Formats: sequence, C-alpha cells, structure tokens
Amino acid sequence: MANTPSLGPAGPSLPGMTLERHILDRQRSNPEATGDFTRLFHQISLAAKIIGSRVSRAGLSGVLGTTGKINVQGEVVAKLDDFANNTLVSVVQYGGQVCVMGSEEVEEPIPIPEGFPCGKYVLQFDPLDGSGNIDINASIGTIFSIHKRVTPSGGPGTLEDLLQPGRDIVAAGYVIYGSSNMLVYSTGDGVHGFTYDPGVGEFFLSHENIRVPERGNTYSINEGNYHKWAPGVQEWVNWIKSPQDGRAAYGHRYIGAMVADLHRTLLRGGIFVYPADKKNVNGKLRLLYEASPMAFIVEAAGGAAHTGTERVLDVVPTELHQRTPLYIGSRADVEDALRIAHD
Repeated sequence: MANTPSLGPAGPSLPGMTLERHILDRQRSNPEATGDFTRLFHQISLAAKIIGSRVSRAGLSGVLGTTGKINVQGEVVAKLDDFANNTLVSVVQYGGQVCVMGSEEVEEPIPIPEGFPCGKYVLQFDPLDGSGNIDINASIGTIFSIHKRVTPSGGPGTLEDLLQPGRDIVAAGYVIYGSSNMLVYSTGDGVHGFTYDPGVGEFFLSHENIRVPERGNTYSINEGNYHKWAPGVQEWVNWIKSPQDGRAAYGHRYIGAMVADLHRTLLRGGIFVYPADKKNVNGKLRLLYEASPMAFIVEAAGGAAHTGTERVLDVVPTELHQRTPLYIGSRADVEDALRIAHD
C-alpha cells in the first residue's frame, strides 16, 4: 500500500502549531494575561483571511481598479485598499480589545463606536501595502502594530495613544498575499511565520524563530529615483552594485511593495532602502504604519532599522501620518549604507 501523503505542516495525524495556539502558549507564561491580546490577534488573523480571499479572486469579484477617491496621502484609493481598510475596522472595532485605531487610509484617528467597550490596546495598520501591484497580480500585504494605551482606561482612546514610538510596540506583524499567504509576527522575543492552509482555514507555523542573516547579497531600492537622491545615497548605490575588496557586487531586487521586499530581506538578508529625496525631503514611507512595525520585526530577528539620523524605533511621532526615510535589513548592510550615505 502506498504511503499516505503528508497533509499540512505536521502530517495527517498531527495538525501542527496554529497561530492561535502559538499565541496562547506564550500568553500562558504571562501572569497578567487576560486573553484580550489573544482575542485581538484572532480578529486580525480573521481579517487577513477575508482580505486574502478577496485578493486571490480580485479579477473575478469587481475589486480591481480605483474608487475615484483620494486618500490623506494624496494617492488614488484602490478598491481593494478600501475593502481591506473597512474589513480590518469592522472586524476589530466591536471586540472590546482596542480603544482607538489608526490607518494609513484614514486622516483622523478611528474611534470605537459609541456604546461598545474600549480596551487597553491600540491598533495601527497599513491595510494593503503595495496597492500599485494589485492590478498586475504581484505580491501585496497588510502591516500592523499594537501598542498599549497611555490614556486612562475605560474611555475612548485619543491621538496621544496613537503617537507612540516604535520601541513601545508590544507586537507587530504583516501578512503577505503571494503564491501562498503568510502571517509573520513578533512580540519582541523572536519572529515567527505562519503559512495559510486554505483547505483547513488556518495559519500554521512554517517559519519558526526567523533570523536575518548578518549580511546579504541583494539590495532593494527604487533606482528610478536616482537623480533625486543626495550624493551620499548615490555613492552608496554605486558602491553596493560594484565589486569591492573581494566582495561580489550585490544584486538588485525590487518588487515595489515594501512588505514583499522586506519579507525576502527578512528570510535571505540584504537591505531595503527608501531614502529622502528632492521630492520627499522627509522621506516617503509612513512611520506609524510601515516603518515602525517593520523595524520592530526586523530588529527582533537580529537586523537593524535606521532613518539615516536615528534608530527608527526611537523616533517619537508628532503626526499621525508622519513620513520617514528608511534603511532596514541585515545589520552589516545597514551599517555600510549609513557609513557611506550619511558620513
């Protein structure tokens, strides 16, 4: 009789470690745990499943193209952007775990509806990073971070709860919608990746304790902006793609969605850079929705994240949609970039 094929990450007799069980196991070691964090993560993963389902059939469900609206960033809103944002808000807002939310797509803080409980957590997210890739079926993703509120408990959250530095994040993660859908998260003590099995409807642990290599061999940057960069950044790009002192030239890899480029960097090493330029003098990436959450994850995996002047996680935000330059990835590669581009 032929061997029974393996079903899922751990074979047919053992279902494997689910995302929910993974979080529960870690919460049990915390004497102050109330279950709110686990429930919030369950809501986020549910939203990710809904968004992933719609992404996988975007061409068949009428969500390609734009809504015709312009968001707070001055960008045209894609239909799938709008769907992802509304899904996250509607799944999370009634659960009683968060007191306020912030979204890259929404100008003001997102309050909890009147009459529903306000919890101790603050959720911020980029509902669909890389939305320019939607209509060409390239990888996109959702990025999120969780803080504890700093205002008194019980009442609604405020802008003060949202404007917290990345070093105070209690958990951050992202979901990448690609050839398979993966959710990667960290609470600061390791980075773990879960692959979605659509036949079971669960995220299963597939990448335990991810570590960024000390140095990689690829760099990610939009070289179409070369003429806009400061001379130091241009010098670094010229340096990294040329053989140096016995080191081979780095290869250029750029998907055009930060979440996808950084997912590759997290697993294989290298560096992702989005510097300031003549058009975006303060940088282009959003501190609260993109840079801080990804910096938290990359640092927890042994990498580094810097603005060019300071560690990303040390930046204290002053605006909800504040932008920042970003150098992130393998520690040695980030150090090289800072040494050449900013010395």
